[in-house]
Amino acid sequence: PALIDGAGGEATMAFYQQFSADAFASFAKLLVYIAAIACLMIAPGFFGRLRAMRPEYPVLVLFATLGMSIMVSATDLMTLYIGLELNSLAAYVLASFLRNDSRSAEAGLKYFVLGALASGILLYGMSLTYGFTGTTSFAGIRLAQEAGLSTGALFGLIFVLAGLAFKISAVPFHMWTPDVYEGAPTPVTTFFATAPKVAAIALTARVALDAFGSQADAWRQIVIFAALASIVVGALGAIGQNNLKRLLAYSSINNVGFILIGLAAATAEGASAMLFYLAIYVVMSLGSFVAVLMLRNGDGENLETFDDIAGLSSTRPGIAWCLLIMMFSLAGIPPLMGFFAKLEVFRAVVEAGLIPLAVIGIAASVIGAFYYIKFVKVMFFDEAVNRATKSASASQWAILVICAILISPLGWFLTRGLEMMTDTAAAGLFAGV
Repeated sequence: PALIDGAGGEATMAFYQQFSADAFASFAKLLVYIAAIACLMIAPGFFGRLRAMRPEYPVLVLFATLGMSIMVSATDLMTLYIGLELNSLAAYVLASFLRNDSRSAEAGLKYFVLGALASGILLYGMSLTYGFTGTTSFAGIRLAQEAGLSTGALFGLIFVLAGLAFKISAVPFHMWTPDVYEGAPTPVTTFFATAPKVAAIALTARVALDAFGSQADAWRQIVIFAALASIVVGALGAIGQNNLKRLLAYSSINNVGFILIGLAAATAEGASAMLFYLAIYVVMSLGSFVAVLMLRNGDGENLETFDDIAGLSSTRPGIAWCLLIMMFSLAGIPPLMGFFAKLEVFRAVVEAGLIPLAVIGIAASVIGAFYYIKFVKVMFFDEAVNRATKSASASQWAILVICAILISPLGWFLTRGLEMMTDTAAAGLFAGV
């Protein structure tokens, strides 16, 4: 309740103006906490079956969530980095949580090595920004640019955005995503695809619109390139995938592109559309990964390939129908909520005069629909090979059904309230610009 109330409240600064508790931060935290709670609820059934449930898991999730809370409220480069690294260090351990599983260990190692590289790039950009503006405060950086953006500060901005692009899995810094999503335990993958994504995107938006809001022309081209590249690479990369978690990883990259389209508009309407899409994306990703987590055969092994889900509608119809809703929504098929999320983003960029960006995004959506429809085709029209067992926990079923309801036309009753919250959050972000 406090966060929902805060999403419509006044901004409050703390810690020497380095931390902002405004409507934008409150909305992002609300999404982060919902995703984190859901990931904590689905974990015991998964890890308990593997006899790998240890008290470190919820502690690591809470540390990561604390880092994300700092990230979305950061108004200074130092606070930004503290929150980012607190989240990242916990995430590296979570990725390799199944220490006896070679895939999990490999995922953790890849995430750590590439994450350390991204942190180095980010730090270099922060040092350049500080060197050429004389401050680490977002407000101070914005004030220092009133006479124009110096070449050194521009390079600092580029490196900062490159470091943040890694955290949100935007192309060309997406290479780690399919491998880490596939190798990490599924509850951890679910967590990575939702909560940290929200925090990193919110942080990117705050850096771009708050610290460099007066120089939108300088960073808009970078964001447009990352958005289009993510949409295209995500759509094309998913087509040849057979592993469900890798497919959903490319889907995540594709969706990040659509979210960045809203940011590229550099308007309050674009920021509101970005947040609206982000909220819908969290629900779609939660539902999709929870459904995959619930699939296993009689031996207790996870079913993670297209061959495994062939004929799923005849063996586990409940999961199959929920997955159908998720896939059609991710494809942007009306009247599901994913369609309206994309519609809001395209409307915002058209109003901002970026019509070619909207046209390319719509074309890529058509391409991306192919693998989502393939997902449904395999479940409903192929002959069953592996029979999924009925061993999912009540909490897993509850989250899956709630996500399916929210994404279906039954979720329309929340749309108006969500739009009001995103509009208020976007207005809070632009209050100081």
